[in-house]
Amino acid sequence: MAEIEDAIERADRESFTRQPPKTLKGQIGYLIRQLGSAKAVAQEIGVTADSVNRYRRGARKHARPDIAAKINDAVRARWQPQVRKRRQQQAATTTGITVETRARFGYTAPIGTTDDGRFRRLTVHLPPAYAQRLFDARHTGASDQQMRAIIAEGFKEVYFQDGGSRALGLSDVTLNDIDYLDLDY
Repeated sequence: MAEIEDAIERADRESFTRQPPKTLKGQIGYLIRQLGSAKAVAQEIGVTADSVNRYRRGARKHARPDIAAKINDAVRARWQPQVRKRRQQQAATTTGITVETRARFGYTAPIGTTDDGRFRRLTVHLPPAYAQRLFDARHTGASDQQMRAIIAEGFKEVYFQDGGSRALGLSDVTLNDIDYLDLDY
């Protein structure tokens, strides 16, 4: 599962200043403008160019549920890229990123302390450096596990070690068994 990728997508959608087209005809029209032709849209969503043209003309008012989901995803992926880019840039340079999760946290701790993982519900604001690392990892195609490691490192520094004022012997934090994860920036 790609929890981190999905959370970033949800956070991106929340930053839209205008809502994407809702009707099938409007969505297809938008995709044709973005991709340049009905044939390109057809390849993107897995139907024939004739079907795309029927959707565009309004001859077909409803697509199959699986095709409708592909169309919706394709529109949302291309909708307001500059707004998305600006919000991510702001998070990576000034505001940081807020991570809310319920997951099992495990860690390596000194002898004499417990290192048993346990479920915790945390809402932690991570500094801009972690947002930058997370976005860079996403753009380079990092795995969900690699992005989890970035968030876990941020939790280690900000939450568990409180910026260096406690739990200094804590060497490794892992983020496992994610119940839910939500990002805001």
